[in-house]
Amino acid sequence: MRLTIAQLRASKGRGEHNLRRVATEAESWSGRTDILVVPETFLSGYFVEGGVEEVARSATGILRGLGPPKADAPDLILGAYERDGGEVFNTAFHLTPGDDGWELVHRHRKTFLPTYGVFDEGRFVSAGRHIRAYDTRFGRMGLLICEEMLHALPPMTLALDGADLVVALAASPSRDYQKGRTLPGNLERWDLAGRAITLEHGGYLAVAQAIGSEGGKLFAGGSALYGPGGTVDARAALFEEHHLEVVVSPARIARQRLRSPLLSDLRAAFRGLAPELERAAERATGDADPSIADSRASLDRRNRLGREEAQAPPTPSSPASLELNLPLLERALLAFLHDEVSLQRGFERVVVGVSGGVDSAVTLSLAVRAFGADAVTAILMPYSTSSPESLEHGRRVAEALGIEPRVIPISAGIDAYIESEEPELSPLRRGNLAARFRAMVLWDQSAKLDALVLGTGNKSERLFGYYTWHADDSPPVNPLGDLFKTQVLALAEHLGVPDEVIRKPPSADLVEGVHDEDEIGVPYAVADPILQGLLEGFTPNELASAGFDGDAVDLVIRKLNGTHWKRRLPSVAMVSSTSIGDFYLRPVDYR
Repeated sequence: MRLTIAQLRASKGRGEHNLRRVATEAESWSGRTDILVVPETFLSGYFVEGGVEEVARSATGILRGLGPPKADAPDLILGAYERDGGEVFNTAFHLTPGDDGWELVHRHRKTFLPTYGVFDEGRFVSAGRHIRAYDTRFGRMGLLICEEMLHALPPMTLALDGADLVVALAASPSRDYQKGRTLPGNLERWDLAGRAITLEHGGYLAVAQAIGSEGGKLFAGGSALYGPGGTVDARAALFEEHHLEVVVSPARIARQRLRSPLLSDLRAAFRGLAPELERAAERATGDADPSIADSRASLDRRNRLGREEAQAPPTPSSPASLELNLPLLERALLAFLHDEVSLQRGFERVVVGVSGGVDSAVTLSLAVRAFGADAVTAILMPYSTSSPESLEHGRRVAEALGIEPRVIPISAGIDAYIESEEPELSPLRRGNLAARFRAMVLWDQSAKLDALVLGTGNKSERLFGYYTWHADDSPPVNPLGDLFKTQVLALAEHLGVPDEVIRKPPSADLVEGVHDEDEIGVPYAVADPILQGLLEGFTPNELASAGFDGDAVDLVIRKLNGTHWKRRLPSVAMVSSTSIGDFYLRPVDYR
């Protein structure tokens, strides 16, 4: 059987457009493949939040929208939000071409709805209630959706039900680019699960991963076919659309299951295990018979061991864990910029405020790689207290990238306000005023050039609140916002930023002679691992006991806890049941 995974980029919220693309793909692959697979929720994009009811479609609507199939069209497996009986489901459809149009062979509704971290799926869609294998013209198959593949029970159920091929549709946001990894960390976890499933069950697993960026959540692609025995038979490209053509061999399944009869052993043991599974299910749902419940002594012992484990010495990440696979990270950030600037917002040009520091140099370097020097405008905005060295460094960075920067001095405008209205202005207020004036200039230039302003703030600054609100944080697209300062420095070296820019003390260059670490009170090299430990859930006391400087930990936690308000949108008094951001929820890139 020939199977093709169409790793395609969904156009967010544009159901008709995406449906037409699936129809075009099916026509294009007619006679060339047996089954064509597209990723999870392809008809709308994944992160649609409160827009899910608007993008959801009925099965009948999808069948009609695809139009008539060609006689030699492949079967289709596609993901969509499905509307049915007043509920919305995250559904994988298996369709086959018929004489009178597309016919529904099977539908699987996602049973595990992630509602943690960046996910809020359980709030907006209903959970499916069945996991079943089914027969097709190509053999017996099963469908899974994303997180279901990461649990043992769903693939085991399909294997016991006779599935030789499992197709999983996924929209897994790409993350974790640590040094030493060849894939983003989320895809390594998928490989671990995929290989375990095919090793135990002896069949095939095809995983169709989403591609593209949705509000900064970047889908890396990397769709894969896992073969009998736990092999990775083929993988699609990262960060780009790709058609992965593979072959599924029933003979290979038979040979593997003969050599390693793990599935046969499972089936043989299952009759005896079934009552145990039923007992475990009763226990999990709180319906266990008291006669088989744990004794009080057993519960007390387990609770005591749990408390002891919780009190074990912490092992927070070392500074080395912040080291990244820089070439892979560069690819991810370029894909992010292309999607968020061009595809999602429709801009062909960008504007970058260049300070002469490392952050703006890295953003500018990435912008040139993503869009070309001719599409990037670099603007230097010196103030009277700015260092002449910063102006020279900013100019050197821009020119090295093939850009003739524009210099717009801002002293006259700011000083006119100060002299007229606030002659006693403090240095801190003057610095904030200069930062906001720079943002005003960038946004005005972006309107003139029909270009989008790119942000340059890093994760360390954002966590410390070390920026001017509604100034440095105002650009809607920022490639550096999830990178600690030390990681930005490493990326700068990888991108070829001039050494003198990387090595000089970081400074906002708004108050003469004042550097970041003077105001923050701790070097970034010390602060970043502490911040990472706090984000991983370790307490200040645990970090201090693990060897981090106690005073530095206390300072970092105070600054982190005192600036949450700067990382949120303005607090608005909620007085209705349709308040924006509370009840009325839409993703930033929803069309």
